[in-house]
Amino acid sequence: MDQEASGLELAPGVYVAAMMLRFKYARSSGPGGQNVNKVSSKAELWVAVEAMTGMNFWAKQRLRKLAGARLTRSDEIHLTSDETRSQESNRQIVMQRLRDLIVEACRPPKVRKKTKPSRAARQRRLDTKKQRGQVKQLRRQMP
Repeated sequence: MDQEASGLELAPGVYVAAMMLRFKYARSSGPGGQNVNKVSSKAELWVAVEAMTGMNFWAKQRLRKLAGARLTRSDEIHLTSDETRSQESNRQIVMQRLRDLIVEACRPPKVRKKTKPSRAARQRRLDTKKQRGQVKQLRRQMP
């Protein structure tokens, strides 16, 4: 896929049109002393899940589940960062968080293989239970 045609690459193989990323900057509650009251360094990002291309239906479902409370009613992921004093650094942190979420969602879950205990393991368990029962039985018989 041509990057210019499909927009910004969020994660390997996952793209979104740059105009679908909505950024907002606000005054931060983080470090910065008096600077906090003057500079809008907190970065907020909204991106619609359906606007992302390169993800299958199941990956988008996993992304919604991973986003949890960060998923809005309008099916957008809302991420924020006010960790640093720099607006650009906070913007990069938010983009990295989005990338991490997408990479995790694109990884299919491990299929659980059913297993059952071996005959010897079952026998050991029963033997142990029998021993414990005998110990308790002996305690009862003592005056």
